[in-house]
Amino acid sequence: MARGPGLALPSPSLLPLLLLLGAVMGHAAAQNNCTCPTNKMTVCDWSGPGGRCLCRALGSGLEVDCSTLTSKCLLLKARMSAPKSGRALVRPSEYALLDNDGLYDPDCDHQGRFKARQCNQTSVCWCVNSVGVRRTDKGDLSLRCDELVRTYHILIDLRHRPATRAFNHSDLDAELRRLFRERYRLSPRFLAAVHYEHPTIQIELRQNASQKAPGDVDIADAAYYFERDVKGESLFPGQGGLDVRVRGEPLLVERTLIYYLDEKPPQFSMKRLTGGLIAVIVVVVVALVAGVAVLVITNRRRSGKYKKVEIKELGEMRKQPSL
Repeated sequence: MARGPGLALPSPSLLPLLLLLGAVMGHAAAQNNCTCPTNKMTVCDWSGPGGRCLCRALGSGLEVDCSTLTSKCLLLKARMSAPKSGRALVRPSEYALLDNDGLYDPDCDHQGRFKARQCNQTSVCWCVNSVGVRRTDKGDLSLRCDELVRTYHILIDLRHRPATRAFNHSDLDAELRRLFRERYRLSPRFLAAVHYEHPTIQIELRQNASQKAPGDVDIADAAYYFERDVKGESLFPGQGGLDVRVRGEPLLVERTLIYYLDEKPPQFSMKRLTGGLIAVIVVVVVALVAGVAVLVITNRRRSGKYKKVEIKELGEMRKQPSL
């Protein structure tokens, strides 16, 4: 058979070696495919039963299910154990519910959930809800947290950057529902509503313990993944941040607040609240007394970019005298 110029067939004696080399390269390529598509803060290898790809969360070493979202508790722990960058990590201050990133090294159970009591390295302890947000005053090691109180309602309050025109509410609603369904794998029945009053968007997530079936994504985890996307720190491998378009118009978020409503009220003493937090409480109480179904949209400029407040705590102000 004629051969083209410069083209030589391998010697028959080299064929076994070439086949072995191809098998090794193919195995190496397969090893590279052992990654977790829903959590970049993992270490993966083929050590699972039957040689399957097994991924463990950084920090805790617990195995994660890469077919769904990783719990917020394991994600926070992984962030605390990840190699430090030039940006300093934010620790909770004494009043950790206000103007902080909620970042601390949590204690998680074997299922990746927050334990009801959390403590720092100086033996200061506090109780948290199922989202990991502090719901009591801080105490010492004698502090008791009898149960992990569930957060059943999350309100994500966004303000988008100026667009050429206001978004169509129906189009925006459909796109956000698609985002939570496809990207965060949240069942549509847990996205209760999308409210819009240009330029503010509110997303309501609702899920009580009886509604959540095995395998359902928790609203706390979906909200946290969404928050990291908005901040340009996506938890998905190889992705930067949120890329949402409504009829071709990009949705660019410039401010995010997240409110949590628990099944039981928090237990804060009024003397531990700052004047700034009390001011926020008063505003929300006025809205609740007025019978508003959701939080009143305010356009006051705030210096902090992200803020987290437990709504249940705010309701306690009704019994307190005005300041």
